[in-house]
Amino acid sequence: MKRKSTVEEIRERFDNDVDRFANLETGQSAAIDAPVALDLVARAAHATTPHANRLLDVGCGAGNFSLRLLERGHYQSVTLVDLSQPMLSRAVERIRDATNIEPVAIQSDIRSFDLIPKSLDVVVAGAVLHHLRNENEWLTTFSKIYESLDVGGSFWIFDMVVSSIESIREMQDERYGEYLVGLKDNAYRDHVFEYIEKEDTPMPLMFQLGLLREVGFMQVDVLHFNTRFAAFGGVKCDK
Repeated sequence: MKRKSTVEEIRERFDNDVDRFANLETGQSAAIDAPVALDLVARAAHATTPHANRLLDVGCGAGNFSLRLLERGHYQSVTLVDLSQPMLSRAVERIRDATNIEPVAIQSDIRSFDLIPKSLDVVVAGAVLHHLRNENEWLTTFSKIYESLDVGGSFWIFDMVVSSIESIREMQDERYGEYLVGLKDNAYRDHVFEYIEKEDTPMPLMFQLGLLREVGFMQVDVLHFNTRFAAFGGVKCDK
């Protein structure tokens, strides 16, 4: 396996790209159906956890997911976690401008950030978990998020996924490449594939759905799935 980007390298890339990621149309254009997934995640969080007032946005970037959830819910506290301090600063600024909430911003990697059990109602993770590197990191992260949720809370993900079937993976890559060429050109497709290979470690959708169930989520569902990107999550119920 080729050497993957370090946490510091990933942080530096996002530090230098805040303005683009503050605009959903430009910041996540490489993610197929990002605006659709954003809306579905916000709707699902509100539908499954209408009482929610404590939100955690993992890998918050410039705050797109938090802002959309705050449009629908009645949150009293918002915690933002991201590697990039410039991203956190922009997210805080945007949330302050749009609401009366003073968010808590924490510069950290979710792998090293401790969560308090039953301290949250909704957790969202938008295009961030593909930076986890091995199955143990995925299990540990999903487990700590499950434990941080109060009963009735929910966890929603939008992220890049990959098929475990080689022929399907090749087909998806071909279709995704066509999408990227349609956005810009062949050079842009090659650039995106290059940084995915260097920086990301996406896992199959079915693996992640199984992991949600393994850590304790009894209600799990898929909101949207298109080629290499999926929106999905789970609800924490009484056992």
